[in-house]
Amino acid sequence: MNPVEIESLLDAQALNLIKKMKSYDEVLWFNPKIHTTQNRLEDCPLTLEDIQDAEERLKRFAPYIAQVFPETKATNGIIESNLVKIPAMKNKLVKNYAQPIEGDIWLKCDSHLPISGSIKARGGIYEILKYAEDLAIEQHLLRKDDDYSILDSEEFRRFFSQYQIAVGSTGNLGLSIGIISTKLGFMVTVHMSADAKQWKKDLLRDKGVQVIEYEADYSKAVEAGRIQAEKEPRCYFVDDENSQHLFLGYAVAAIRLKNQLEELQIKVDEDHPLFVYLPCGVGGAPGGVTFGLKQLFQNNVYCFFAEPTHSPCMLLGLLTGLHEKISVQDIGIDNITAADGLAVGRPSGFVGKIIAPILSGAFTVRDDELFKLLRILVVTENIRLEPSALAGMIGPVKLAQEGKAFLQKNHLLNKKAAHIVWATGGSMVPDVIMEDYYKKGF
Repeated sequence: MNPVEIESLLDAQALNLIKKMKSYDEVLWFNPKIHTTQNRLEDCPLTLEDIQDAEERLKRFAPYIAQVFPETKATNGIIESNLVKIPAMKNKLVKNYAQPIEGDIWLKCDSHLPISGSIKARGGIYEILKYAEDLAIEQHLLRKDDDYSILDSEEFRRFFSQYQIAVGSTGNLGLSIGIISTKLGFMVTVHMSADAKQWKKDLLRDKGVQVIEYEADYSKAVEAGRIQAEKEPRCYFVDDENSQHLFLGYAVAAIRLKNQLEELQIKVDEDHPLFVYLPCGVGGAPGGVTFGLKQLFQNNVYCFFAEPTHSPCMLLGLLTGLHEKISVQDIGIDNITAADGLAVGRPSGFVGKIIAPILSGAFTVRDDELFKLLRILVVTENIRLEPSALAGMIGPVKLAQEGKAFLQKNHLLNKKAAHIVWATGGSMVPDVIMEDYYKKGF
């Protein structure tokens, strides 16, 4: 669509927001179409039972994961991250932005998930495990009551080597898909967009993955992966834009988080609301997490997506109601950002339509702000994240500064809230590159 057609669909408030987005200004948007959670979840094609089924599949694979990835032995093959309080970071945010923040701030450290060091270790690894299970069961090589550690054998690796995996990625999804697929024995091709960091490409090649690079953005890489799979009858395409399996793998995080909150005695109820801030690229990971959290906590959890000012694709799709039918380039935004995992110009329509009635809002953040927040987190908490993983960190500040009307409308003022910033990647970043990120934060 051209800009004139797009603007004809919008009211004055939305047009003003679009104007700011086109100027690369930071914006905060509260979803005017949010509905009572239970009513909207009943209309969704996926259910809590689907998430629980995904969780059970991951438990079946846990013996295999523990055996082939020694770093998961301590958790018995369960791929999970810590939830840690970051009081020093909170104090620094309060001081730097002259903004009091009610409640504690916690960091969900998917940046340190085992195997591939990002939130993509949830959905990406889950989807490949499901595909492997389906193939093995179909060929009568595996039963669901087997000890899945038997998959770690030459027999299974030879079997899986008959099949190919293809995926398009800006980086982290490609890492998770490549690492788990090659471990199982699949032949893997990762189509990488221009935004992908060189170290991620090098790491994949070291694992035996075929990496094909493109000068274009994420959409081109995804399209190339899809074309490859269409040509090869035994090639499975991981569709980052439309995959229900990826989505459910991400949604399992909600079950795990609920358990962590209970262990830490963090209440989530009407008097103790939970605010969650999630970096967003195409939408699958934050969408899956949001869907899972709303299933479990209903109207007591408020989820916000965070995007770079140069790649606010999900916000644009939700604001216009056009979802995958609009890209940031359509309104003159360049989709060039240092937050490579979020460098997506066109959102997932599948995800957008699911979260449209349950997402509380979205905001954008400048690249220079990401680097500044990255440096502060290192100084205050000695935690290192990649730039894209800092997108949600400014969320509690923005909500306190600009969200009074939202908080009043939802009867959230003066309640004992908890804030969770979702850290989506960073532990695998080479030290020399992390040091460069740190220096950019001054």
